[in-house]
Amino acid sequence: MAAKNRKLLGRYTREFQANASRSGEAASAGYGLIGAICLLGGLGFFADRWLNTAPWLLVIGLLLGVVVGFYELSKMIWRR
Repeated sequence: MAAKNRKLLGRYTREFQANASRSGEAASAGYGLIGAICLLGGLGFFADRWLNTAPWLLVIGLLLGVVVGFYELSKMIWRR
């Protein structure tokens, strides 16, 4: 019974690794989109606090993050 479980575990592990390898580009694009929104939104937030202009720079940063993120996502899609 234990040998059968180890064999199944090995098979499941290989399948998981194969799926993770195939989804690498899509995961990277998703992280890039979220990263751009968070980074530029965060910069806008801290610029707002520093310049006391809330919420305008935060909104501009978030919108710019969405534009940059979708641009990078579209580059990845068109490359394929």
